[in-house]
Amino acid sequence: MNDVARQQLSIQVESMDLLNGQIKMEAHASASYLAMASWCEQNGFFTSAKFFFKQSEEEREHMMKIFHFLVDTGGNPISPEISGINHEFSSIKDIFESALNHEIKVTESIKNIVKKARESVDITTERFLDWFILEQVEEENTIRDILDMIEITGMEGVGRQMIDDKVGDWIEG
Repeated sequence: MNDVARQQLSIQVESMDLLNGQIKMEAHASASYLAMASWCEQNGFFTSAKFFFKQSEEEREHMMKIFHFLVDTGGNPISPEISGINHEFSSIKDIFESALNHEIKVTESIKNIVKKARESVDITTERFLDWFILEQVEEENTIRDILDMIEITGMEGVGRQMIDDKVGDWIEG
């Protein structure tokens, strides 16, 4: 992109670059959640599979929200290449722990972009990311609640089915 076009952006170039990184992170999350949904389907956790299909869609929506924001501010959104998706999990608990670890990384990434936007007085980007900060609180809380339920219920016998059934409470929530 030439210098004249970059001068006409409504967004700081550093913010645009960081948001393109966030687009890739959201796309990776979407693909990871599809892999988790597949594992759940193959292992009889059908409600959990629905949960992860929904999560995958939400992550793609987040990616597109950022993509459109960059377009609207005159930026150059980049469609990311995705690789390195894990398809192997040892248990439903392993899946939800992986999901929580990923959501924590996403939260830290968004906080970093907000911090950089604040430092460069990119108020537009900072305000745009307010919604994402609150969304991450919800995402992390949901998965922590599910992990707490797994801890209380256990993974043996009926507990296994109870876990999958209870995950349904978070699909519509």
